Amino acid sequence: MTAIQTFFLQGSVSTLLSSQSSVTSCRKVSLKFTVSCCSATSPLAVVNGNVEKRPSDRTEVRIGLPSKGRMAADSLDLLKDCQLSVKQVNPRQYVAEIPQIPNLEVWFQRPKDIVRKLVAGDLDLGIVGLDTVCEYGQGDEDLIIVHDALEYGDCRLSLAIPRYGIFENVNSMKELAEMPQWTPERPLRVATGFTYMGPKFMKENGLKHVTFSTADGALEAAPAMGIADAIVDLVSSGTTLRENNLKEIEGGVIVQSQAILVAGRKSLMQRKGALDITHEMLERLEAHLRAEGQFTVTANMRGSSAEEVAERILSQTSLSGLQGPTISPVFCKRDGRVTADYFAIVICVPKKALYKSVQQLRAIGGSGVLISPLTYIFDEETPRWRQLLSTLGL
Repeated sequence: MTAIQTFFLQGSVSTLLSSQSSVTSCRKVSLKFTVSCCSATSPLAVVNGNVEKRPSDRTEVRIGLPSKGRMAADSLDLLKDCQLSVKQVNPRQYVAEIPQIPNLEVWFQRPKDIVRKLVAGDLDLGIVGLDTVCEYGQGDEDLIIVHDALEYGDCRLSLAIPRYGIFENVNSMKELAEMPQWTPERPLRVATGFTYMGPKFMKENGLKHVTFSTADGALEAAPAMGIADAIVDLVSSGTTLRENNLKEIEGGVIVQSQAILVAGRKSLMQRKGALDITHEMLERLEAHLRAEGQFTVTANMRGSSAEEVAERILSQTSLSGLQGPTISPVFCKRDGRVTADYFAIVICVPKKALYKSVQQLRAIGGSGVLISPLTYIFDEETPRWRQLLSTLGL
């Protein structure tokens, strides 16, 4: 193969082949590597057909957020709830900032481009769906999942087949793979936008005779139109599948997905400030998400001692709190003397058990019950932070 020279011009990659290169050679080169859209300071270099990454000399840390759709709105809402509001001067601009973290730039990108630019080193952190990381990250070891459950964007990447015809009695991947209809001359036709995960999943499940057609929208119509036998697509409630006479089958879920925080390994290890910023964001996210749906319940209770009050509280299953109740004396002045006939108790209660907890408090003598939502619950140390340090070998 002839030598390749690569030049970075205005964010694009220009590849020059010598005049002796044949069309076949060009095709071989294009299959050996893929270069995503990069900035003028991209850390990618192509040497003899191989992609090499080099550290960028920029000093700011960059996080990618989805630019459009429900995922974009939910990501901004989550960051705002964590006191990390994104300040965007002009809604037409793709770059913004989070004033609470001075050295952090926010870049609004398509989810698939966030993953690609994390791999390339043009972004250091990103919030996207797990399905997007699996599809466009393709198992790249440089991608590290920092937080795997941001609790929005829930969906699943799933295989769906018609409810009728030859598929009427097919209810599992095993049964689909054993159907005699699929031959080299007549393969199973699958329509999908997931051109990496789809074929990988089919191969892992023993389906050898499969062809894929690429499509981005309205996949549910493909089987009815006769252009596909099955689809691989994202499913939330399953209503659209049912309305188009399609069904999911046992073993057909490829990945359960939701929004995650992902980072580039090299960025965390080499970019100044990246690990510290990741730590702060992770702590804020963990503290907020742990407090979600939790309430602080405060009440007064008469008792002879803190221990006696604690015995009464812990006899009720809904009043144990996170680690147990906090009990402190309530002082008042009576007949010229300071006494503590009452004790204040504070417990943390999940929303679903809130009313039951209030009832139990009243039953054992609680009064003046006050309830307020929790905003954050900070642990002594975030478990996911320890896990991240272990993954990085630190």
